[in-house]
Amino acid sequence: MATVINIQDIKSILKDIDTVTAIEEGFIQYSNGNTIVPPVGELLFEEPKGEAHIKYGYIKNDDYYVIKIASGFYDNPALGIPSSQGLMLLFNQKTGQTVAVLLDEGYLTDIRTAVAGTIVAKYFAPKNITAIGIIGTGIQARLQLQYLQQHTSCKTVWIWGRNMEKVQAYVSEMNKTYDFHIATDPAEVVKNCNLIITTTPATTPLLMAQDVQPGTHITAVGSDTEDKQELDSKLLKNADIIIADSIPQSKTRGEIYQARKTGAITDEKIIELGMAIQDISLQRTNDNQITIADLTGVAVQDIMIAKAVYINYIKK
Repeated sequence: MATVINIQDIKSILKDIDTVTAIEEGFIQYSNGNTIVPPVGELLFEEPKGEAHIKYGYIKNDDYYVIKIASGFYDNPALGIPSSQGLMLLFNQKTGQTVAVLLDEGYLTDIRTAVAGTIVAKYFAPKNITAIGIIGTGIQARLQLQYLQQHTSCKTVWIWGRNMEKVQAYVSEMNKTYDFHIATDPAEVVKNCNLIITTTPATTPLLMAQDVQPGTHITAVGSDTEDKQELDSKLLKNADIIIADSIPQSKTRGEIYQARKTGAITDEKIIELGMAIQDISLQRTNDNQITIADLTGVAVQDIMIAKAVYINYIKK
């Protein structure tokens, strides 16, 4: 009989897991060709606005495979429901038996995305982070900043969001440990920060090439479908290093997809994260480089975090 793990237990277990090391290993296995990760399944909704992503796969010669369903419905907060929802299913790789149902309500997807942002900062952020820029006010705007503290002690934060009420709520919630500045537009964030994280579902660019200063690192996590775009494609053209969590996925969604579509960049300019983790020559080499990470979310992240939660759960 499958083990059912509820959201409260999942949150408790995560405190004892080194998620950064686990997910780093997942990216390495992925880039080294040791995984089977099919294309993303996707459902897009109009009334109300929302989306559901189905990601699944396995690491070769491992014990398990994972199927993850995660959704985001933008009107949920008005109903008193988190915008992120979903679950993860863990199966025996040798028999196909259902091993565990993780009723995470989208929480593990949120966490593994934030962890990926931390991993990217570890290898590509400038050594001296003067200020952190956050574009957006949702779940990832919160978690990316929180998890980034594993890499940097910088507390100076510039934030921009379309809705000032949500910006004020964000600052009020997070302001216990940070020195916040509220920007009037995204350009003001870019001009004051050398580490920027974009977390919105924008379909037209928010960050423009002419505003970005040398030495800036940008992690884009909002653009995970073919119609979303947060970064000006000229910004990717000007970048010294472009990182994809998955090169195959970047050909159908995200910032790299948008830039390739217009001819702003070619495939030769793209580095896969799992390769860069293993090769120091592919990482940032000086603090004048502009680096961009396009994180569209890869099933191997779900595999690693679901497996870690289950293994720690059965130990208790």
